[in-house]
Amino acid sequence: MTVELFARLRREPDVEAPDLVAVDATDRLLLDEAAAGIAAHPEGVVLVEDSHGALTLGAVALHGAARPRVHQDALLGELALAANADRVGLAGSYRSLDLGPELVQGATTVLVKVPKSLDALREVAEVVAADADPGVTLLVGGRVKHMTHAMNDVLRDSFTDVHATLARQKSRVLVARGPRPGGRSFPRCREHADLGLTVCAHGAAFAGTKVDRGTRALLAVLPGAVPEAATALDLGCGTGVLAAALTRARPALRVTAADQSAAAVASARATAAANGLVERMHVVRDDAAAGLPPGSVDLVVCNPPFHLGTTVSDTVAERLFTGAARVLRPGGELFCVYNSHLPHRRALQRIVGPTRQVSRGPTFTVTASARR
Repeated sequence: MTVELFARLRREPDVEAPDLVAVDATDRLLLDEAAAGIAAHPEGVVLVEDSHGALTLGAVALHGAARPRVHQDALLGELALAANADRVGLAGSYRSLDLGPELVQGATTVLVKVPKSLDALREVAEVVAADADPGVTLLVGGRVKHMTHAMNDVLRDSFTDVHATLARQKSRVLVARGPRPGGRSFPRCREHADLGLTVCAHGAAFAGTKVDRGTRALLAVLPGAVPEAATALDLGCGTGVLAAALTRARPALRVTAADQSAAAVASARATAAANGLVERMHVVRDDAAAGLPPGSVDLVVCNPPFHLGTTVSDTVAERLFTGAARVLRPGGELFCVYNSHLPHRRALQRIVGPTRQVSRGPTFTVTASARR
């Protein structure tokens, strides 16, 4: 049954590529390590960062988990899980929740695919330790090459007993027991006096409370970006720095900040609150601006990611460019920053329209692309 179930799962609507899979060795190892715990308490199962649904649907179909609770930072992961659940006849067999007390209340077995950062892992560990059952077992799985001793240290801040399983097919699981409830350290906030902004971030938000150099390069040219614009979109907004800067600098501008990451959206909302911009800065969780009407935006700003997981890829950026092209009105512009060695200008020219260089430094290039 395992082979049949997993063979039917797909990544869609997430990026498909020959070296990207919907089910991996970490999914299988985590499910095997959790089997006894799930069987003992089928109603106490929680899944965190289930990439495309293999953990959730495996826990239900293979081990009898009863409506497990699920948190996925990526909206595309949620959509892939829903599509896979329909595909295998398990629609409605789970609940999707935010990362917080309701997700883990009374949980006895928590499975986590190792997040991309230590801060993301720390936030998950803090949430589980604070509100799960005192007898909870937290299982954190990942590829051996992506796991570090620092992860053990992070888990020990919230649990008394942490150990690693033997590796299998280049994957390993960290097992944590004995929760030590403590204070929640997220979102964290940091004042940037040079920008006149306070930046707030949850654990999984890119760059945390820092303002990365690409964002700074784009901030430097924002005063001249479509000065007559009435509407603007920060596409892939992260912690909301660009949206907050636009909202503060242009009182008449209607600004939307959008990201498919739940942590980014929560961070951008916290950033808006910290800067007194809640009433004027609209933050939404969305995939490449799919929820915005076509031709409804005068200015789009974007600092696209160039990694897909741990793989360098331009696929995510091109997805955002396509979204920008759809929502821009004719004559509207996309201001984009990217690493100068990347071939984004050709993609922008092809997907959006005529593209000019606005600025270029040793590392980053900023371009403006006009919608045809």
